[in-house]
Amino acid sequence: MSILPLFLTSLLLHAFVGWTVAPDLSAVHPILGAALWVLLLLSALLLPMGLLARRITTPVLSNVLTWMGLLCMGLGSSLFVFALLREVTLLAAQGLHWFWPSVSPLAALANFRADTALMVPVLGLLVTLWGFSNARRTAAVVRVDVPIANLPAALQGFRMVQISDIHLGPTIKGAYLKRIVERVNSLSADLVAITGDLVDGSVAELRKDVSPLTTLTSTHGTFFVTGNHEYYSGAHEWIDTLRGLGIHVLMNEHVVIHHHMDSQDPEPAMMVVAGVADFSAHHFDESHRSDPARAMVGAPDDAMFRLLLAHQPRSASAALKAGFDLQLSGHTHGGQFWPWNHFVKWQQPFTAGLHRLQSLWVYTSRGTGYWGPPKRFGAPSEITLLRLVRA
Repeated sequence: MSILPLFLTSLLLHAFVGWTVAPDLSAVHPILGAALWVLLLLSALLLPMGLLARRITTPVLSNVLTWMGLLCMGLGSSLFVFALLREVTLLAAQGLHWFWPSVSPLAALANFRADTALMVPVLGLLVTLWGFSNARRTAAVVRVDVPIANLPAALQGFRMVQISDIHLGPTIKGAYLKRIVERVNSLSADLVAITGDLVDGSVAELRKDVSPLTTLTSTHGTFFVTGNHEYYSGAHEWIDTLRGLGIHVLMNEHVVIHHHMDSQDPEPAMMVVAGVADFSAHHFDESHRSDPARAMVGAPDDAMFRLLLAHQPRSASAALKAGFDLQLSGHTHGGQFWPWNHFVKWQQPFTAGLHRLQSLWVYTSRGTGYWGPPKRFGAPSEITLLRLVRA
């Protein structure tokens, strides 16, 4: 990653906040304007370190700068958004004054400028602190019933637990994952699905941090598909490592499982569990090109239910054509923090939750961890418990 453009972009974004907000803060009190400039300068210089500090060979310094940089990334983002919204609001207020000066006198406009100038740093800091608390807590369990037509009795109430987008790496370590695993194990799942972006780092860096996955428990095991971040982190080595931990890694392939409601059930139901490589995997390895149809090759025609694990929701159209009943995806983080949740729809067909695409159900997780800034606001993390029910 180029250092100069990163620092320049950070400085310009923070400078916008200073140029638009600091003069009105100084009018309230000179110390307030100066304090904002100091905060913005520190944030602008630290923000790039969230992405660059891993190059530093001193572990303690690297870790401290990474944390500070990523916190500033979240803070700087909110400050910029609030400052931009303030400018739009002030333009509207100024226009109102031009057309109806009696409704919006100059004195009221001046007070409005001062009040909104104070709101920008206050809201930015509050949202960042709140978002940090949300990001660092263990994800809550979201319970979802998926109605399936002609569901056999043996699959009624079948429990799938999905975790996704944990992003083990600079600020998420083994202890964080261990808490997730403990909560998953408390749900008595029939199947556990990990729908990609488990890691942000190499096997050498994170081998110990993924070890809690070996204690995941369910009736039929744990299944994994690659996300785009696995390909930034050495996907081939991660695939081998996860298989060595006893996890079923599905690369455009499927397995068939037979499920009994209980040990006395004489008629187990047969279901297909398939998985595809990430939608963008072919950019890294052509042999990993995501292909739901290929994942179904050889699947029994009389399978009563067909599940696809695909990291990105935009695999859904191909999954529909391949004949799947349900697709589990992640990738979007639900936008992770406001206002970016409103922009996900321009890149993915679904942002979060359960949606229907003709005969296919698609569930998109908001993710169980976070990427980059330790911040979640308006898009809480989740561990998803999906239960099959007869439609």
